[in-house]
Amino acid sequence: MTRTPLRVLTRLLAVLAVVLALVPISSAGAMAEPTSPTVTWAVQPADRNGPDGRRFIERTLDPGQVVTEHLAVRNFSDSTVVFSLKAADGYLTDKGRFNMLPSHEKSVAGGTWITVQDKVTVEAGGTKVVPFTITVPEDVTPGDHPAGIAATVTSTGGTVAVESRVGFRVMLRASGTVTASVALSDLTATYTPSWNPFSAGSLKVGYTATNDGNVALTGAGTVQVGELFGLVEQKGSTQVAETLPGGQQVVDTQIEGVWGLGRLKTTVSVTPAVQGGDPTGAEIRPGTATVTTWIVPWPQLALLLLLGLLILAYRLITQRRRRRLAQLLATAREEGRAEGRRTTPVG
Repeated sequence: MTRTPLRVLTRLLAVLAVVLALVPISSAGAMAEPTSPTVTWAVQPADRNGPDGRRFIERTLDPGQVVTEHLAVRNFSDSTVVFSLKAADGYLTDKGRFNMLPSHEKSVAGGTWITVQDKVTVEAGGTKVVPFTITVPEDVTPGDHPAGIAATVTSTGGTVAVESRVGFRVMLRASGTVTASVALSDLTATYTPSWNPFSAGSLKVGYTATNDGNVALTGAGTVQVGELFGLVEQKGSTQVAETLPGGQQVVDTQIEGVWGLGRLKTTVSVTPAVQGGDPTGAEIRPGTATVTTWIVPWPQLALLLLLGLLILAYRLITQRRRRRLAQLLATAREEGRAEGRRTTPVG
């Protein structure tokens, strides 16, 4: 049976119609949706006229005192942006960087002292100065109450909202007795020997430094390692980076030249220093910790064992040679006597 070209064309058009009916068609609006523009901005401490050169705000205030500060929001983008302004308690990350509590966490300290307007609109390439108020509670405890303030932009991608923020720290110190105190705990000493018995090894010392005072601090200290019951000593230094009140920091340091001959007594002492503000009249409380470690000096013991084996071998060889020599002498004497008995005297 022969098919005409018209019948074939009709069947192809029918198949094409079915395919088009099964394929979803995107709307023209979705296809033309532009990508969101990049928003770039900065937030800095300021006075009434604009940024004043400070990297962060640091104030020592009395209970109940109210002060006004300023911040400047700079919009480097190509369009006008509405920024949200937020304040929150501040903290240090594990890497020692300052950060603010995220929006879903409630502030209970310095972040609650700051009052700022909710939003600010900044034109493209423009700068807006915004005042904010710091109100110190009447019943505040002396010391540091760190906070941060930031301008945020929230972008949505599907069902996920991403909050991006840029800000600076606001270091608030309530007047009163300032105490810089550090407590040392979890002290460990791990010895790594040198397998050369005539070379010393190294000692890795680790500890946790806790700021149990009321101000931010740094610390400098010493590590002292005594062995052979104090006859041999090695010393090193240790540093504690900035730590806020209640914060902790894990510190590691390496001490070289340790022989590891039995009992090791390791003592770490750290003297704190007030970070920021006026340290005059501050109460300084150093921290110290000691740990005793017993080390088996395997390289030296192996050397002593080898020397003992060499001495034993030398004595065995010497004794064998002496016995051999004594045996040769005895044999020679016996042969001499026998020869004398065979000889006839001449009359």
